[in-house]
Amino acid sequence: MTRDYELGFILNPEVSEEATRSLLERIQQIVVSHDGQVVKVNQWGRRRLAYPIEHNRDGYYIFIDMILTPETVAEIEHMLQVSEVVLRHMVKRRDPKAVQKEREERAEREARAASAAAAAAEAATAEAETLPASAEAPTEAPAVEAETAPQAEAEAEQQPTEEAPAEEAPTDNASSTADEPSKSSIEA
Repeated sequence: MTRDYELGFILNPEVSEEATRSLLERIQQIVVSHDGQVVKVNQWGRRRLAYPIEHNRDGYYIFIDMILTPETVAEIEHMLQVSEVVLRHMVKRRDPKAVQKEREERAEREARAASAAAAAAEAATAEAETLPASAEAPTEAPAVEAETAPQAEAEAEQQPTEEAPAEEAPTDNASSTADEPSKSSIEA
């Protein structure tokens, strides 16, 4: 019976990139040889540790989501315990409900991306078909747009000046009404 697991481990910060890659390959080999699957590898990189481990203040964090059998987990844990470059490791069984929800969201995202790509391809082909027929029209269109743009700007400039006095009037009334209660409170 396969289950979803998350493996998190911290490597010595002085480990080379090649050694990190070889460790990840060994984990993947173990998983694949036992009919498992590596779903996602998330390398956080070098981070500060909460407390020193073996005189190291930093560590290289890696998290791997996998689908494994419990026997495979024992073999991976043994390999990580023996490894000298691994400072700490932890294998955790993931909640099946959370995993299912994550998979549904991922499938939904992929479906949206596929439909968006199909729509973009369809729009590109439609644009390519209409482009040769209207090759002469774009040269005339910018001249018309250039004439209408200054008119629109002029109208836009006129409208705010007309509205500004209307906005100021209520503020004057509000201040006069605010003054009246203070006068009445003084008289009382």
